[in-house]
Amino acid sequence: MQLSDLDLTKSYSYADYLQWTFDDRLELIKGKIFKMTPAPAQLHQRISWQISGELYSYLKNKKCRAYTAPFDVRLPRKGENEDKKIFTVVQPDICIICNPLLLDTRGCTGAPDIVVEILSPGNNQKELRNKYEVYQEAGVKEYWIVSPQDKTFLKYTLVNNAYQPSKLMTIGDIITTEILPGFDLVLDTVFADN
Repeated sequence: MQLSDLDLTKSYSYADYLQWTFDDRLELIKGKIFKMTPAPAQLHQRISWQISGELYSYLKNKKCRAYTAPFDVRLPRKGENEDKKIFTVVQPDICIICNPLLLDTRGCTGAPDIVVEILSPGNNQKELRNKYEVYQEAGVKEYWIVSPQDKTFLKYTLVNNAYQPSKLMTIGDIITTEILPGFDLVLDTVFADN
């Protein structure tokens, strides 16, 4: 079976997703298939590596864990954890999970505490519209969007079930989060050599 054999107007579940053996990396957002862009460019990878390294250093000997793509994050509707009833499966660039009960051998079921998405040319609409909606609905506490091209960082924080945006941050700013007390992400370092 090829990806082109699927009816892209249909809705698919995680149970369907598990059956596919395509070379293409896919995500499901509310049952719709989204083909991921080709492998991230070196700038995207460098920024992911930098942020992951900072998180790794901070998270040593702490209960929260960081995971990088490809890592399936299944976002079920309330009380519907069966594979055939899960219609959103995403692979964030980085996610931080503080509740070990969300983890299993296949990834994560439920909302990570923090999701980091690094924009690549061509994926901005998916990241900024579709994933924003599913992350907010699922209860992801913080959604970080990093734009390597613009050297900007935007953090959405969940307040009363709705995201509140930070100011647009860039070189010279330091990112902090209540979820990881004492963690500082220096954007000068993240965007160095870009």
